[in-house]
Amino acid sequence: MGWAIALHGGAGEIPMNLPSERRKPREDGLRRALEVGISALKSHASALDAVELVVRELENNPNFNAGKGSVLTSNGNVEMEACIMDGNTKNCGAVSGLSTVVNAVSLARLVMEKTPHIYLGFAGAEAFAREQGVEIVDPSHFITVENIERLNQAKDANRVQIDYTPPFQATNEKDTVVPEGDQIGTVGCVAVDSHGNLATATSTGGLVNKMVGRIGDTPIIGAGTYANSFCAISATGKGEAIIRGTIARDVAALMEYKNLSLKDAASQVVKCAPEGTTGLVAVSAVGEITMPFNTKGMFRACASEDGNTEVAIWPSL
Repeated sequence: MGWAIALHGGAGEIPMNLPSERRKPREDGLRRALEVGISALKSHASALDAVELVVRELENNPNFNAGKGSVLTSNGNVEMEACIMDGNTKNCGAVSGLSTVVNAVSLARLVMEKTPHIYLGFAGAEAFAREQGVEIVDPSHFITVENIERLNQAKDANRVQIDYTPPFQATNEKDTVVPEGDQIGTVGCVAVDSHGNLATATSTGGLVNKMVGRIGDTPIIGAGTYANSFCAISATGKGEAIIRGTIARDVAALMEYKNLSLKDAASQVVKCAPEGTTGLVAVSAVGEITMPFNTKGMFRACASEDGNTEVAIWPSL
């Protein structure tokens, strides 16, 4: 038994020939975020503190679809969402529709700790952020040149898509149908500390060219984010499929009621999800780690107290 941590930077149809200028910054970002989490857990920070710190690091990295790197809605703005959950108490907080908050995950934690509620969205969440004095910026802070290009590409193809999607060449009207595997993206972290406490946090900008007001799986407890005394899960993938499948809660339920191992429970849930829609990272109370996905790839990393570490994108051989 010991601390363990796992994190992801999004899953999807990530091509094996992904250009190094797009791959390497994300791999480096995963490594930096992993070191943040390792350092926190080695310093005896709680699992809850560790996952918040890691997700903040990912939110501040423009190479991921969260925080600074959030993709744009159909009207050219960001609508960020995040969630955080403590496994022992099942206390949780979630936010959606943010356009000025630098670190959505930290506002989600404040919702958990400072309000009688679990979920705040849009104008109410923004007002709460100002009330709490969290760092806010002009919405233009989040609108990067790369994400403007991604939005224009998606509009040209008449579809919503993940930011990893390669340029699309339509050959006929049927090609404007939204491919299932292109509707994916998110960042998240799960951890168990040396006392066996579990926590999870997830944050996202959503989908490129998504409808204004669309909410995905990230802030939905039991869908994209869940933790209890058995395990902690953060999912990534097509939000609508993850919500329908209650992906994160199903992993925990299989452990709790069927006595499955973490690996078997997560594998079964991901296998049963529609192909090309789902990935997750998970840890158990005894320090087990698993990171299954049914997409082509998933940006992911993990480490444990016994010294094992991994940073990967595509399936391990």
